[in-house]
Amino acid sequence: MEYMSQEGYDKWVAELQHLEHVELPQVREAIAEARDRGDLSENFEYHAAKREQARLMGRLRFVQRVLEHARVVDKSRLAGDHVGLLSKVEMTQLATGAHMTYTIVSPHEANLREGKISIKSPIAQALLNKKAGDTVEVRVPAGIQRLRIESVGQ
Repeated sequence: MEYMSQEGYDKWVAELQHLEHVELPQVREAIAEARDRGDLSENFEYHAAKREQARLMGRLRFVQRVLEHARVVDKSRLAGDHVGLLSKVEMTQLATGAHMTYTIVSPHEANLREGKISIKSPIAQALLNKKAGDTVEVRVPAGIQRLRIESVGQ
């Protein structure tokens, strides 16, 4: 079972709809057009379209599996003072004084550009169940980082 936000769940549903109703029909049409061109043994377009269909079907099955096991978390029922799933954490790296803000999300929602890190990441694991004012040490590939939690929110 994967817990995720309503926003993350909605993105997965939108991707599934796009795959089923836009991309898959386009690939089926490309296969039909390539098939009409004659000899399939030397037809590059046909083989490329079949490879694309296989890729899409794999992605489609993956998205369906994620949604099948997804459970949407009600943010209003989460504790706001401790770090957990869907917590927005502001922290300071003590060595450099750099400020960072991350939201702890499921692995399927993680996106560093959006400031969302996986609950399974080393930083999130070190922050879990901590509160504002706590200092944590995190082992990352670059070494050990010391972080001070400035605030925890939802």
